[in-house]
Amino acid sequence: MTSRFFLVYLLSTTLISPTTGADILSPNQSLTDDGQTLISTGGTFQLGFFGSDKRYVGIWYSKVSVRTVVWVANRRQPITGTSGSLSIKTNGTLVITDENATVVWYSSSRALANPVAQLLDNGNFVVRESGSNSNDPNSFAWQSFDFPTDTLLPGMKLGWNLTSGLNRNLTAWTSDSDPAPSEYTMAVDVRGYPEIFLWSRSTRTWRTGPWNGLRFSGIPEMKTYDKLSFDFVVNRDEVFYSFYVHDAAFITRLIVNQSGITQRLVWIEQSKIWNAFWFAPKDQCDKVSQCGPNGVCDPNESPICGCLNGFRPKNPSNWALRDASDGCRRKTELDCRNGTDGFVMVSGVKLPDTSSSVANMSLSLEQCRTMCLTNCSCTAYAAANISVSGTGSGCIMWTTELTDLRVYTNGGQDLYLRLAAADLGSESNPSHQRRIVVIIVVLAVMITLLASTAFCIRRRKKRRSTGMSGNISFSERYINEGGEGKDIDLPLFDLGTIIDATNNFSVHSKLGEGGFGPVYKGNLGEEQEIAVKRLSKTSVQGLDEFKNEVMLIAKLQHRNLVRLLGCCIQDEERMLIYEYMPNRSLDAILFDKAKVGLLDWRTRYNIIVGIARGLLYLHQDSRFRIIHRDMKAGNILLDKDMCPKISDFGMARIFGGDETEANTRRVVGTYGYMSPEYAMDGIFSVKSDVFSFGVLVLEIVSGKRNRGVYHSAPQLNLLGYAWSLWKEGRTSELVDESMGDSFPMAEALRCIKVGLLCVQDRPEHRPTMASAVLMLGSDGALLPQPTQPGFVATKGPLESDSSASKQDSVSVNDISITMVEGR
Repeated sequence: MTSRFFLVYLLSTTLISPTTGADILSPNQSLTDDGQTLISTGGTFQLGFFGSDKRYVGIWYSKVSVRTVVWVANRRQPITGTSGSLSIKTNGTLVITDENATVVWYSSSRALANPVAQLLDNGNFVVRESGSNSNDPNSFAWQSFDFPTDTLLPGMKLGWNLTSGLNRNLTAWTSDSDPAPSEYTMAVDVRGYPEIFLWSRSTRTWRTGPWNGLRFSGIPEMKTYDKLSFDFVVNRDEVFYSFYVHDAAFITRLIVNQSGITQRLVWIEQSKIWNAFWFAPKDQCDKVSQCGPNGVCDPNESPICGCLNGFRPKNPSNWALRDASDGCRRKTELDCRNGTDGFVMVSGVKLPDTSSSVANMSLSLEQCRTMCLTNCSCTAYAAANISVSGTGSGCIMWTTELTDLRVYTNGGQDLYLRLAAADLGSESNPSHQRRIVVIIVVLAVMITLLASTAFCIRRRKKRRSTGMSGNISFSERYINEGGEGKDIDLPLFDLGTIIDATNNFSVHSKLGEGGFGPVYKGNLGEEQEIAVKRLSKTSVQGLDEFKNEVMLIAKLQHRNLVRLLGCCIQDEERMLIYEYMPNRSLDAILFDKAKVGLLDWRTRYNIIVGIARGLLYLHQDSRFRIIHRDMKAGNILLDKDMCPKISDFGMARIFGGDETEANTRRVVGTYGYMSPEYAMDGIFSVKSDVFSFGVLVLEIVSGKRNRGVYHSAPQLNLLGYAWSLWKEGRTSELVDESMGDSFPMAEALRCIKVGLLCVQDRPEHRPTMASAVLMLGSDGALLPQPTQPGFVATKGPLESDSSASKQDSVSVNDISITMVEGR
């Protein structure tokens, strides 16, 4: 009797295998790694274990003779050996275990009363209630379609669920046999007007261009195809791309391969191959921003880069050498105040990068033109939807330089480029401009060579007659180049000394490179270490910034400002010599997982306070009121004691005693740190630096950058994420997990609150740096409540306000576009 009872108990508690060929896995079953598989009802897909030395659970085509895996569960955690199993718990959690019953992968889903896992005939592996036959994705507690690997199948979504924060993107396999994620990712970027990008780590390599109602602007070959249709949806809840197949015999998939190429593959049964129906990038002009800002790329021309109408190369010498990365600049500045600007149509182009654009689907194209003309920052506009008869509808408007433009022989779209009145009558054909650019570049090079020759001859004669060496005083040279040359008591280093100190600018001495140029480590004598900033001939900064930094920093003395030891001006060389900072820049540690452990909470707090005191000195306590204009983690240097030093004053501006703000047409700085009023309208003040400081505080506390796509949050930038957590009372979740729990949470929360107060949208709501310093040492409960930050990337989950004024500024618009198109 006892033996019979034990046998019944054993059978009732042991997991059994699913029926061979079944499509459902129940809580009392397990799928083991001995050839067992699930097969979808129609026999299209199969789920089971695969791999050689390392084993994975995956889904592959059942009817395709060449095993083609389209989804992998444990791509980051393979099993060694062939004793793994897949099971579903009674609460609906899927679990993969190894031979030691150790969990190597599990799904996270909402709890169900009677869960089952089912492999659907579209390739989706889902967890649902037993007895439910609904195919509505919203009824699934979990689905593999929400976690793609390298493949997009018909009906899958590539993009964002803005409500839940789910970001579905494709990441290539590391190799044919290793499904681990590689550096190549394809994802929807919802900053500005949404488009899809290919990424190599943090570098964007190709983009689709925005959806224009018929196709993606950067894929002109998308045509009507009866077997295939596309869907691109943008609304308050979702932003995603999908495709659908209308012929069951037509087997196709979209992938990102190990080389960083996105491909549409079609199965050819007769040949037993996957045929590349379409792929990107295809040519030189598909590379993101191949021709720099305001440049236009044409693969059928030589050279491939030219300037837009009304623009000329920023660096003609580099363009002559086929290096167009500097891009182009305007021939004539815009004249917004007098209303004389106009537009010229550039036809057949891939629309510029829309990451910083603004879209409004309710406007007509004429209304779009009017809005652009009344906005002094607007540089171009285009129709958002060209499927509407005539010129199209909707409005995309750019307020920054235009990047990643290219022309097509067939296809493309019309772009309306804003020009000054003086440039409106010139030829707008890119090929014609390219010929003009070539002529200008050749002439510029010839003139430069002649001028250089004449200068050298005159200088040689002058040296012979006066016996003067090549090293002249700083004040004399500064006056000769248009500076004031007053009150600058700064040592002038000989070029030979700097060459010796840096081992002739050896690559081993190079610390890095910024907008000014390369930075080298050197030694003066045996003990004094220095950092040498060498102005590059191709630098985005130039002589004006060099003068500005020398004149400003030579007069500033504060423990939280980097110390300038001297400069070197000899021949064509211009260098600044600083005290050496052993711990380099803040960003090199803060955003490096291997080094961030050096930053415990006390160190982070001291860095925050040190930056605040340095800015307070610039704004209030120094001889001049100075606006830095480029506050960022990369410009905060750390000495041997981790004391922060504000550096890089090339973009700084001096304010008079009665000045509170100023306006500029040349917006400089770093995206992600600039305040809204500065980035959009060129208005800067002490509150611009306060905004940048607030971004820095949030970055230091969280260990996250404000820029970039965040796979776990719909807000896409740190400000939006912090604001969302603040409103939900979950602010503590923002604190960097790498610090553990051994720190005063109240102090961290106070810093977050101060950071949010500093990044508020309206300048007048932000505190001064004097107030910020006081707040950092005050009781957090006594601080005012922050309002919504500027530049929150999405609005859906962050803000429910639907006022017309706010809707107009939302980058992700409430539109849903479905078109039947082929690629």
